[in-house]
Amino acid sequence: MPKDAYSILKQGIVIPAHPLALNENYRLDKQRQCALTRYYLDAGAGGLAVGVHATQFAIREAGLYEPVLRLAAETAADWCERPIVMVAGVAGKTDQACSEAEVARGLGYHVALISLAAFQGAAEDEMVAHCARVADVMPIMGFYLQPAVGGVPLPVSFWRRFAEIENAVAIKAAPFSRYHTMDVVNGVVAAGAEDRIALYTGNDDHIVLDLLSPFDAVRDGATVRMRFRGGLLGQWGVWTHSAVALLERVHAAIESGSVDADLLAMDSRLTDANRAIFDVDNGFRGCLAGCHEILRRQGLLAGTWCLDPAEVLSPGQAEAIDRVCRAYPELNDDAFVAANLERWLS
Repeated sequence: MPKDAYSILKQGIVIPAHPLALNENYRLDKQRQCALTRYYLDAGAGGLAVGVHATQFAIREAGLYEPVLRLAAETAADWCERPIVMVAGVAGKTDQACSEAEVARGLGYHVALISLAAFQGAAEDEMVAHCARVADVMPIMGFYLQPAVGGVPLPVSFWRRFAEIENAVAIKAAPFSRYHTMDVVNGVVAAGAEDRIALYTGNDDHIVLDLLSPFDAVRDGATVRMRFRGGLLGQWGVWTHSAVALLERVHAAIESGSVDADLLAMDSRLTDANRAIFDVDNGFRGCLAGCHEILRRQGLLAGTWCLDPAEVLSPGQAEAIDRVCRAYPELNDDAFVAANLERWLS
C-alpha cells in the first residue's frame, strides 16, 4: 500500500460506499456513475469504497464488478489530483475473494474490504485463513457486519488473530452493538496492533459518538486507548459534503479537548435521519432505494432502480425521508450539489 494512501487512511477520512447508477432499463448509467464519483471527490471524501453493499453485490452475477471498479478508479484519477484511498469490496469464498482482490489491485485499488457473509457457520480458523489468503494479494480491511443482516458473529479471538495479519491495515466496525464494537477494539489491542490498524465506523446508529469517543482496552495491566478515525458508510454516500464538514468538526473537537453539546446532539440527529434513509423500521429492506432516493431528489441519479427490481422504497419510507429532510436541514448538502451538478454530469 503506498505510504501516502496509508497515511491518509490512518489520519481519518470520509469514505462513501459508492452506489450503482442504473437507467430505467436496469443497465449501468455510466454518465451518472461518473457524476457520483466526481461528487464524492469534490465533496472532500478521502476515499471511495466500490463493490460493497451499496454498489450492490449482484454486480458480480451481472458481470459488472470489473467495469464498475474500473470506472470509479479511472474517473477518480482523471478528476482529482490529490491522493484518494481506493477500497474494493471482495466477497465470496476464498478463490472468489482472491480473484476479486487481484482485479482490484490491477486497477490500482489500495485496500480490500473483506465480507465474511459467505462463511455462515464456518470455524474461526477457516475465516482467519481466508483473510490471510486475501492479504497475500493486497492490504485488507476487516468488516464486522451486523448479524441481523447477514453478518457473522466474530469474537475477540477472531479480531486478535485478524489484527495479527501483517497486511491488515484497517477494520470497519458495523455490528450495530456497543458490545461487539468493543470486541473489535479488544482484539486489536490484544494483538498489539493499535498503531497499525485504523478503526473505521460503520455503525450507522452511532456515527458521531463512535468518532468522538475514546475506546479503552487493557493489555498486560496497562490501558490502551484507541479511536475511530473515520467512517466507511453507506450513510456517507449521501450528503457527503456535510459529512466531510462533520468529520472535520469532530477531529477539531478531539484536538482541542472540548466537545460541545451541539456536536454531541448530531449523533441523535444523524441516527434519526439514517433510520428513514436506511429503512430501519422495515428491517433495512429499502436501504439501497433510500440512498438512491436522496440522490434522485438532488438530481445525481435519474431514479431509484436497483439490479433487483424488487428492491424499492418501502411503504411510507418516502414520507419518512420527507420528515427527516425537514427536521434536519443542516445535514444535507443540496445547495452544494445544485451548484455543481451540471459540471459533474458533463
